[in-house]
Amino acid sequence: MNFIVRTIVTAMALGLTSMVISGMTIVHNGTTSGAIFAALGVALILCLVQSLIRPFVKLLSFPLYILTLGLFSLVVNALMLWMTTGITDWFGDSWGLTIHGGFWTFVGAALVVSILQTVIGWFAPKRRQRLQGAHA
Repeated sequence: MNFIVRTIVTAMALGLTSMVISGMTIVHNGTTSGAIFAALGVALILCLVQSLIRPFVKLLSFPLYILTLGLFSLVVNALMLWMTTGITDWFGDSWGLTIHGGFWTFVGAALVVSILQTVIGWFAPKRRQRLQGAHA
């Protein structure tokens, strides 16, 4: 359930980011439902990339995290967006994520997506915590 909520939050953040960053577009067939499904598909791929690949990248780049006091996370998030654009390119021109403009566009998009994921996540339903021990 948490992965589904995170995917929906990411889809909303990607959609809003594509409106703010001029070089970023979510490719779809032109209909509203196509835009929603394309955003959800791109968000699903981004969440999978962040869940499966980002931990290894963070582990390998741990000294850079320390050296830059955590600012290297923007570069790692930009790398995750770059990987997502590469993966969605495999699906052809019917849907996907395209970012034009180079490295700084990826970093700017990663920053905006991260901020929007945090803000939208505040309003997302939270996982219920189980009562430990006695039933109150």
